[in-house]
Amino acid sequence: MARRTAILLIAALSLHMGAFAGDKKKDPSAIGERNVSKGLNFYSLEQELALGKQLSIEVQRQTKIIDDPIVSEYINRVGQNLARNSDVKFPVTFKLIQSDEINAFTLPGGYVFINSGLFELSGNEAELAAAIAHEIGHAAARHATRQASRDKLMTFGTLPLAILAGPAARVAMNAAMPMASLRFSRDFENEADLLGIEYLWRAGYDPTASIDLFEALASTEKRQPGSVAKLFRSHPLTPDRIEKTQKNIDKLLPAQKEYVLNTSEYEDVRARLEEITKRPPEDSKAPHLRESPAND
Repeated sequence: MARRTAILLIAALSLHMGAFAGDKKKDPSAIGERNVSKGLNFYSLEQELALGKQLSIEVQRQTKIIDDPIVSEYINRVGQNLARNSDVKFPVTFKLIQSDEINAFTLPGGYVFINSGLFELSGNEAELAAAIAHEIGHAAARHATRQASRDKLMTFGTLPLAILAGPAARVAMNAAMPMASLRFSRDFENEADLLGIEYLWRAGYDPTASIDLFEALASTEKRQPGSVAKLFRSHPLTPDRIEKTQKNIDKLLPAQKEYVLNTSEYEDVRARLEEITKRPPEDSKAPHLRESPAND
């Protein structure tokens, strides 16, 4: 009974808070002037930024961040261009993790991490930008802390919001849950899909690159089950999801005379990244064989 009441309360609050911003989310001409993060959230923005910084440090401690200056600068530049053409209200950072797993995730406060496996899966700069734009959509809508707030409400059951509004934020903040593994709800993923194609379009990229990326992800998962991270599989790349994204592109995004699809820099950085990821570790103890002189 308590769970049902909590679910109904979440739905009512989300409907009430989202009613003022729902239509604007489908108006790409208002990008940057709208608030897409309205909804139940026990975290203040200051708390979210502090938590995100803390979790980002932990992620960087436990993973191998690619620190090659050319690759890092390129990823940051593509990301910052998309962020400037988004609704995000705070600084966003972009880091590339060396991992074959096809994945990307966004921590609270705009800390975006992309795996090298996802970069290498992309076929051009627009597809890479589509993945980053989707993550910026999560950041702009503050999905991490809004999802945590929903989960926290489910835990607290039917406690009055008058109580939750204060202490709950502090409790959640102190908990410092591992949000890198947080699964977003289906409606949050749908919202990130919508915001992502809008940001992609606003930055001058071909928005249909998002469809191409979705199809590449789905094809890869079909050929190699388990190669796409669980975070991607938590909201399957079904034909319905792809069709919905295509309809949003056709209906909401005015056609432009030309779009960016690819750049020579993308190709150069991709080749450099593949060289880095295939390079043996510096501390490798594998024997080094010396070739014998060739016979005359």
